[in-house]
Amino acid sequence: MMNMHKHSKNRCMDCIRLLLLIMAIQFYAVVSFADDYALGAGDKINIKVFGEPDLSVETLVGDSGTVSYPFLGIVKVKGKSVQQIEDDITQRLKGNYLVDPEVTVSILSYREFYVNGYVKRPGGYPFQPRMTVRKAISLAGGFEARANKNGLRVVHADKTDSKSRSIEVDDYVKPGDIIIVERSFF
Repeated sequence: MMNMHKHSKNRCMDCIRLLLLIMAIQFYAVVSFADDYALGAGDKINIKVFGEPDLSVETLVGDSGTVSYPFLGIVKVKGKSVQQIEDDITQRLKGNYLVDPEVTVSILSYREFYVNGYVKRPGGYPFQPRMTVRKAISLAGGFEARANKNGLRVVHADKTDSKSRSIEVDDYVKPGDIIIVERSFF
């Protein structure tokens, strides 16, 4: 009886370790995504300066790709990573306003992506890191009966040519993407 209890306890500990490992991998994937992510219009960010509540703001990136920030005025953030914005604001605050500012920038919410075409509920949806086209189509209610499940295209918001490209259901969606589900002819 004692061996059975000990075996169950070991299996439970193994399950807890596995769960913690999965959570750590997911956290790392989200953090590494945010590190490489280039901000754009529609993203909501939080800028904090340690010990300076008057310099801490939550703001939405405007269509011009800028935010308004105390003392500095308009700050261009479009196309920059969180780290680049932290460095920029730190340098601009250093000297004139603060001796050694500790600036942190975090993404509160990403700009929407869009699903159009032959889905049940076309429209804009909140982006989440590591979202696949399959999940995006599920959010849009799934395919309509006449949808061509192999005729999937995307227009990436970060591309200047705005040409649609073929995609697969397991490809990742980016914030601002427009996913187009084409019609089947059969």
